[in-house]
Amino acid sequence: MKYFLPLIIVFSILINPLNTFAEELILAGGCFWCLEHDLESLNGINFVKSGYSGGDLQNPTYENHDGHQEVVLVEYDSNLVSLPEILRLYLRNIDPLDGNGQFCDRGDSYRPVIFYKDTTEESYAKNAIISASSELRVPLEKISVELKSKGQFWLAEEYHQNFAERNELKYKFYRFSCGRDQRLDKLWGDNARSTNLWTE
Repeated sequence: MKYFLPLIIVFSILINPLNTFAEELILAGGCFWCLEHDLESLNGINFVKSGYSGGDLQNPTYENHDGHQEVVLVEYDSNLVSLPEILRLYLRNIDPLDGNGQFCDRGDSYRPVIFYKDTTEESYAKNAIISASSELRVPLEKISVELKSKGQFWLAEEYHQNFAERNELKYKFYRFSCGRDQRLDKLWGDNARSTNLWTE
Protein backbone atom coordinates (compact mmCIF):
# COMPACT_ATOMS: atom_id res chain seq x y z
CA MET A 1 0.00 0.00 0.00
CA LYS A 2 2.88 2.39 0.76
CA TYR A 3 3.99 2.15 -2.91
CA PHE A 4 0.50 2.73 -4.27
CA LEU A 5 0.30 6.53 -3.79
CA PRO A 6 3.66 7.31 -5.48
CA LEU A 7 2.61 5.14 -8.43
CA ILE A 8 -0.64 7.12 -8.76
CA ILE A 9 1.31 10.40 -8.74
CA VAL A 10 3.77 9.20 -11.38
CA PHE A 11 0.93 7.85 -13.53
CA SER A 12 -0.95 11.18 -13.27
CA ILE A 13 2.11 13.13 -14.39
CA LEU A 14 2.61 10.82 -17.36
CA ILE A 15 -1.01 11.32 -18.44
CA ASN A 16 -1.10 15.07 -17.72
CA PRO A 17 2.49 16.30 -17.83
CA LEU A 18 3.17 19.67 -16.23
CA ASN A 19 3.85 22.41 -18.77
CA THR A 20 7.29 23.53 -17.66
CA PHE A 21 7.31 26.16 -20.40
CA ALA A 22 4.12 27.95 -19.23
CA GLU A 23 4.54 31.70 -18.71
CA GLU A 24 2.06 34.45 -17.88
CA LEU A 25 1.73 38.01 -19.12
CA ILE A 26 -0.73 40.76 -18.22
CA LEU A 27 -1.69 43.30 -20.89
CA ALA A 28 -4.13 46.21 -21.04
CA GLY A 29 -5.37 47.53 -24.36
CA GLY A 30 -8.91 48.80 -24.18
CA CYS A 31 -11.88 46.47 -24.11
CA PHE A 32 -10.78 43.13 -22.69
CA TRP A 33 -13.31 41.27 -24.87
CA CYS A 34 -11.40 42.39 -27.96
CA LEU A 35 -7.89 41.90 -26.64
CA GLU A 36 -8.78 38.41 -25.39
CA HIS A 37 -10.16 37.47 -28.80
CA ASP A 38 -7.24 38.97 -30.73
CA LEU A 39 -4.53 37.18 -28.73
CA GLU A 40 -6.00 33.74 -28.19
CA SER A 41 -5.69 32.74 -31.86
CA LEU A 42 -1.89 32.78 -31.74
CA ASN A 43 -0.28 29.34 -31.76
CA GLY A 44 1.33 28.68 -28.38
CA ILE A 45 -1.24 30.60 -26.34
CA ASN A 46 -2.74 28.23 -23.78
CA PHE A 47 -5.53 30.57 -22.70
CA VAL A 48 -6.47 34.23 -22.29
CA LYS A 49 -8.60 35.44 -19.38
CA SER A 50 -10.25 38.84 -18.94
CA GLY A 51 -9.84 40.72 -15.70
CA TYR A 52 -8.61 43.79 -13.85
CA SER A 53 -5.17 44.89 -12.71
CA GLY A 54 -3.01 47.94 -12.06
CA GLY A 55 -4.87 49.46 -9.12
CA ASP A 56 -5.13 49.08 -5.36
CA LEU A 57 -8.83 48.31 -5.04
CA GLN A 58 -9.44 44.84 -3.64
CA ASN A 59 -11.92 42.53 -5.36
CA PRO A 60 -12.74 44.88 -8.24
CA THR A 61 -15.86 44.32 -10.31
CA TYR A 62 -17.02 45.53 -13.70
CA GLU A 63 -19.21 48.10 -11.94
CA ASN A 64 -16.36 49.22 -9.67
CA HIS A 65 -12.73 48.74 -10.70
CA ASP A 66 -11.55 52.28 -9.95
CA GLY A 67 -7.79 52.58 -10.44
CA HIS A 68 -7.56 49.32 -12.39
CA GLN A 69 -7.34 48.78 -16.13
CA GLU A 70 -9.31 46.21 -18.05
CA VAL A 71 -6.64 43.60 -18.77
CA VAL A 72 -6.07 40.12 -20.08
CA LEU A 73 -3.98 37.43 -18.47
CA VAL A 74 -2.18 35.48 -21.19
CA GLU A 75 -0.75 32.06 -20.42
CA TYR A 76 1.57 30.89 -23.16
CA ASP A 77 3.97 28.07 -23.91
CA SER A 78 7.39 29.67 -24.28
CA ASN A 79 8.55 26.58 -26.16
CA LEU A 80 6.05 27.39 -28.93
CA VAL A 81 5.77 31.17 -28.96
CA SER A 82 8.11 33.90 -27.78
CA LEU A 83 7.34 36.95 -25.69
CA PRO A 84 8.41 39.31 -28.53
CA GLU A 85 5.88 37.62 -30.83
CA ILE A 86 3.08 38.12 -28.31
CA LEU A 87 4.05 41.74 -27.71
CA ARG A 88 4.18 42.36 -31.45
CA LEU A 89 0.66 41.00 -31.91
CA TYR A 90 -0.55 42.96 -28.87
CA LEU A 91 0.80 46.26 -30.19
CA ARG A 92 -0.77 45.67 -33.60
CA ASN A 93 -4.16 45.16 -32.00
CA ILE A 94 -4.17 48.40 -30.04
CA ASP A 95 -3.60 52.06 -30.88
CA PRO A 96 -0.21 52.65 -29.22
CA LEU A 97 -0.47 56.38 -29.91
CA ASP A 98 -3.50 56.82 -27.64
CA GLY A 99 -2.71 56.91 -23.92
CA ASN A 100 -6.14 58.21 -22.89
CA GLY A 101 -8.15 55.15 -23.81
CA GLN A 102 -8.64 52.94 -26.84
CA PHE A 103 -10.95 53.62 -29.77
CA CYS A 104 -14.44 54.55 -28.48
CA ASP A 105 -13.58 53.56 -24.89
CA ARG A 106 -12.09 56.48 -23.02
CA GLY A 107 -10.55 56.93 -19.59
CA ASP A 108 -8.10 55.30 -17.22
CA SER A 109 -9.71 51.84 -17.40
CA TYR A 110 -8.86 51.58 -21.08
CA ARG A 111 -5.27 52.88 -21.17
CA PRO A 112 -2.71 50.58 -22.87
CA VAL A 113 -0.29 49.05 -20.35
CA ILE A 114 2.28 46.25 -20.48
CA PHE A 115 2.80 44.75 -17.03
CA TYR A 116 6.24 43.19 -16.60
CA LYS A 117 7.37 40.75 -13.89
CA ASP A 118 11.14 41.37 -14.09
CA THR A 119 13.85 43.29 -15.91
CA THR A 120 13.91 40.75 -18.74
CA GLU A 121 10.24 41.26 -19.54
CA GLU A 122 10.68 45.02 -19.16
CA SER A 123 13.52 44.94 -21.69
CA TYR A 124 11.41 42.94 -24.17
CA ALA A 125 8.56 45.43 -23.73
CA LYS A 126 10.85 48.41 -24.35
CA ASN A 127 12.22 46.77 -27.50
CA ALA A 128 8.71 46.05 -28.75
CA ILE A 129 7.76 49.70 -28.26
CA ILE A 130 10.88 50.84 -30.11
CA SER A 131 9.98 48.52 -32.99
CA ALA A 132 6.42 49.86 -33.07
CA SER A 133 7.74 53.41 -33.17
CA SER A 134 9.96 52.51 -36.11
CA GLU A 135 7.21 50.72 -38.05
CA LEU A 136 4.72 53.52 -37.49
CA ARG A 137 7.41 56.07 -38.34
CA VAL A 138 6.68 58.20 -35.32
CA PRO A 139 9.03 59.50 -32.62
CA LEU A 140 9.40 57.15 -29.66
CA GLU A 141 7.81 59.69 -27.33
CA LYS A 142 4.58 59.43 -29.35
CA ILE A 143 4.11 55.83 -28.20
CA SER A 144 1.77 56.08 -25.23
CA VAL A 145 1.92 52.52 -23.88
CA GLU A 146 2.79 52.49 -20.19
CA LEU A 147 5.23 49.95 -18.76
CA LYS A 148 4.32 48.99 -15.23
CA SER A 149 5.48 46.43 -12.69
CA LYS A 150 3.14 43.45 -12.54
CA GLY A 151 0.63 43.39 -9.69
CA GLN A 152 -2.27 41.17 -8.77
CA PHE A 153 -4.63 39.99 -11.49
CA TRP A 154 -8.32 39.89 -10.60
CA LEU A 155 -10.46 37.62 -12.76
CA ALA A 156 -13.46 39.36 -14.32
CA GLU A 157 -16.98 38.04 -14.01
CA GLU A 158 -17.79 34.81 -15.84
CA TYR A 159 -20.01 36.50 -18.43
CA HIS A 160 -16.98 38.47 -19.68
CA GLN A 161 -14.90 35.35 -20.40
CA ASN A 162 -14.83 34.22 -24.05
CA PHE A 163 -17.35 36.95 -24.78
CA ALA A 164 -16.63 37.03 -28.52
CA GLU A 165 -17.44 33.35 -28.93
CA ARG A 166 -20.43 33.29 -26.62
CA ASN A 167 -22.01 36.52 -27.89
CA GLU A 168 -20.83 36.69 -31.50
CA LEU A 169 -23.38 39.15 -32.91
CA LYS A 170 -23.18 41.54 -29.96
CA TYR A 171 -19.40 41.39 -30.01
CA LYS A 172 -19.13 42.09 -33.75
CA PHE A 173 -21.59 44.98 -33.48
CA TYR A 174 -19.65 46.49 -30.57
CA ARG A 175 -16.29 46.07 -32.30
CA PHE A 176 -17.50 47.65 -35.55
CA SER A 177 -19.37 50.53 -33.91
CA CYS A 178 -16.34 51.26 -31.72
CA GLY A 179 -14.21 51.69 -34.84
CA ARG A 180 -11.50 49.38 -33.60
CA ASP A 181 -10.61 47.60 -36.84
CA GLN A 182 -11.00 50.72 -38.94
CA ARG A 183 -8.43 52.54 -36.81
CA LEU A 184 -6.09 49.53 -36.66
CA ASP A 185 -6.11 49.13 -40.43
CA LYS A 186 -5.35 52.83 -40.83
CA LEU A 187 -2.43 52.56 -38.39
CA TRP A 188 -0.90 49.26 -39.42
CA GLY A 189 -2.32 48.58 -42.88
CA ASP A 190 -4.57 45.77 -44.07
CA ASN A 191 -3.56 42.32 -42.78
CA ALA A 192 -0.77 43.76 -40.63
CA ARG A 193 -2.38 42.15 -37.59
CA SER A 194 -2.24 38.62 -39.00
CA THR A 195 -0.72 36.01 -36.68
CA ASN A 196 1.19 34.62 -39.67
CA LEU A 197 3.32 37.67 -40.41
CA TRP A 198 6.13 37.19 -37.91
CA THR A 199 9.44 38.81 -38.72
CA GLU A 200 12.50 39.12 -36.54
